[in-house]
Amino acid sequence: MLGEGGTPLIQAVNLGMMLGCPNIFIKDERQGPTASFKDRQAAVTIAALKEAGITEMVAASTGNVAISYSAYAARAGIKLWAFVTSLVPAVKMREIAIYGSQVVKVTGSYDQAKQVAAEFARQRNLYLDMGARTITSIEAMKTIAFEIAEQLTTLMGSAYNTNGKSHPIWRTPDWYIQSVSGGMGPLGISKGFSELKKMNLVDRIPAIAAIQVEGCAPMVNAWKEHSEIATPVSSPRTHIETLATGDPGRAYTLLFRKVYDSHGIFESVSDEEAFRALHVLAKMEGISAEPAAAVAFAGLFKLIRAGIIKPTDVVVVNCTGHTMPTEPFILGDNWARNVVLPSRMMEETPQEGLLAALSRVAPDRFPHVVLVDDSPDARRLIRRILQSQGNFTIQEAESGKQALKLIKNELPDLIILDLMMPEMDGFAVLDALKSSPDTASIPVIVSTAKELTVEEKEKLKGQIQALLQKGDFLNDEFLEEVNSLIR
Repeated sequence: MLGEGGTPLIQAVNLGMMLGCPNIFIKDERQGPTASFKDRQAAVTIAALKEAGITEMVAASTGNVAISYSAYAARAGIKLWAFVTSLVPAVKMREIAIYGSQVVKVTGSYDQAKQVAAEFARQRNLYLDMGARTITSIEAMKTIAFEIAEQLTTLMGSAYNTNGKSHPIWRTPDWYIQSVSGGMGPLGISKGFSELKKMNLVDRIPAIAAIQVEGCAPMVNAWKEHSEIATPVSSPRTHIETLATGDPGRAYTLLFRKVYDSHGIFESVSDEEAFRALHVLAKMEGISAEPAAAVAFAGLFKLIRAGIIKPTDVVVVNCTGHTMPTEPFILGDNWARNVVLPSRMMEETPQEGLLAALSRVAPDRFPHVVLVDDSPDARRLIRRILQSQGNFTIQEAESGKQALKLIKNELPDLIILDLMMPEMDGFAVLDALKSSPDTASIPVIVSTAKELTVEEKEKLKGQIQALLQKGDFLNDEFLEEVNSLIR
């Protein structure tokens, strides 16, 4: 054992505010020994193999499974032959190798790598890991369900049976969301909650949302056709290689029934949506996840926007793994700035040289924003969104009267205004701004949680540049509005 399991359940406060769904929790599986939820699988499977006296094994992997197996196999004295596709990031291959495993790169798809691994194991009469068909793997994954129920109860308090009995029970989320390749995780989680229900520790099983990437989504395609058998995707087209399982086999058939019975869903997202979610998760919650894990969060965004997940639902998202050294194409351009310190200035006046260099990091003129909202949490969220994307000068006001004084003194480039404030609401602030020549032309974005009447919407016409409902905007959408105004 290497300390697997017992990973934290973290409430995603900022994401909850952004999405208008306050009870979003992240099961942080990045904190396993090799930074992925596959450590649970490896711990139980390798322990069983050691007990059986097996000293050599074969596994096909898109990365994380081989890394986890390598670490645990090294500790147990078992040799691992890891068959991976040549598209697996080199950094993951090196991590597999550092534990002493033999890496076999296969130039082909993951399904082809599995075939080669199976034939290799057959010829040498070695144990072959069968993924979702391995009993120990499913038994390992069900521990996630046990932990979620216990942790949710600690965070939110006990639930009560819906069958008329009043004794307290453990809490179950309304939704469990995970990105899937072969489907092992949700199969195990469903089994775990089913066992808790049989023991009367919970009274229901959460709806399961299994998220795939569009370029390799055989399960989603079959689900939409109401089929219990998935047609393989022969040529996966995605940058997220860890999810590029074109043929899920009978694992999908098993998972189909679990998802259907739980009133869940299979859904797909694009690579771009996943990378965007990766950025949002890091910038809003301080959690750096690998692209495969970000697929689950992109699915969360999509299901909330579609109204499938309701604002009152309790949602647990499995953050299945930590990002490795970030690939350049994920960050894009201009992700860093250089500060070059002139050597002569440093020698003569080091402090002045440093200050001068730092002053050149930022542009001469910052876009200047005044943020007006009586909710500290809302101001913090919008400030964080702005700060994560650019060099904005941001000033805040917590009331209408304070805002007017600040705006008249500072004359900002943009105002972000809440409508619902005590004493002087946003409508009154707008009227005052428009009555003064100095402030009448400053663009205003209204951000409100209020459901506006037809009359109120009519009143805002011609006075504001954009209307954003709180809980209904995501990072990129909000900034597109801001950037369009301050360019």
